[in-house]
Amino acid sequence: MSRSDTLLLLDFDGTVAVGDGPVRAYAQAAVALLPAADRKAVLRQLDAGLAAVDQDRAPLDGYDLVRMLAEEHGVGPHALSAAYLASRHALATDQAPISAPPGLAELLAELRPDATIVLATNAPDIRLREALRGIGLGGLIDRIAPEVGKPGGMDTLLDSLRVAPAGPVRVLSVGDVWVNDLAPVAARGHTTALISRCPPPEARPTHVGPDLPSLFPAIRTWVQSSLVEGLTR
Repeated sequence: MSRSDTLLLLDFDGTVAVGDGPVRAYAQAAVALLPAADRKAVLRQLDAGLAAVDQDRAPLDGYDLVRMLAEEHGVGPHALSAAYLASRHALATDQAPISAPPGLAELLAELRPDATIVLATNAPDIRLREALRGIGLGGLIDRIAPEVGKPGGMDTLLDSLRVAPAGPVRVLSVGDVWVNDLAPVAARGHTTALISRCPPPEARPTHVGPDLPSLFPAIRTWVQSSLVEGLTR
């Protein structure tokens, strides 16, 4: 198989970019106009909830948890939208720090000669390239697809990448939210890798691990198998 027919599809928040900085920036902006006591209450609940978000899948992720907590205190959708955009403008700054999982830059540099690397995120195209450079991944992503609209919008993205249930293009999708990042890919019969310590009951990933580095061997093996398949055709 050619490099263009071997796609490594990566999520951004919680996968390529780790750390609670952006979520906390979102929370700070979302509760900025609340009374001081309510602000403190929401942030305390956030601290407790972030530790449990992978065990209790009621919130999909930290951003969903912020939304739930803010709504409980009367923060409306327009204020939440503005707060989210503010947090994205702070992405990868001191106000919303992030980092890459250890060893990811080296892995992507190793795999890029044999696979096309696509970043697919629901986030808007705000500071994504700056963030990638800041965490050492600049120049290691072949395509950035912002505002995908997961999970529904994943089908449009997969169609644009020529990912069919049976076809020449193979894809491995890696992410931390089953329904958003992986389920649409699994529905087309392709490979998935879920980052989770406690997968939701409905999840059926090909691979699962507590963090991205734990999935590196599976990712390498998948790319190598794509090369072998291409040579035997």
